[in-house]
Amino acid sequence: MATGTKDDPWALRTPPGSSAYTMYRDPDADPAALVCQVGATKLSYLARAVEDLHAWLREQGDWVPLGAADENKPVTDGTVEAWGRSPGNPVGGWYGLRKGYRGRFGMYLPPLLEELGLAELTHDARNNRVRAV
Repeated sequence: MATGTKDDPWALRTPPGSSAYTMYRDPDADPAALVCQVGATKLSYLARAVEDLHAWLREQGDWVPLGAADENKPVTDGTVEAWGRSPGNPVGGWYGLRKGYRGRFGMYLPPLLEELGLAELTHDARNNRVRAV
């Protein structure tokens, strides 16, 4: 398994397996970040999202829909995407750091949790779900 650094990023695939991307921790960013490179697009999320999302999934105790959506799109309550931008989450809002590119939390974070052995995902063409392990 990769170490998750800029020189050795995690090589991941979206839950349906349709797109490849990389992700790595940037501990020197302020605040510490996860950098997600999807083709030419760079997204970034608070690094603490891994631990916070895992804790929330454990609280849910069962499968949770991903509900991935772009920043400008509405989200469905009870999904990973809705939690990743909710005022009720541990950071009080968006985990995404770059305005205009803060969404898709539900698409890109769960595969990282799966890679780290913290969650399992379904890998269907649509409507994927995640649960903590």
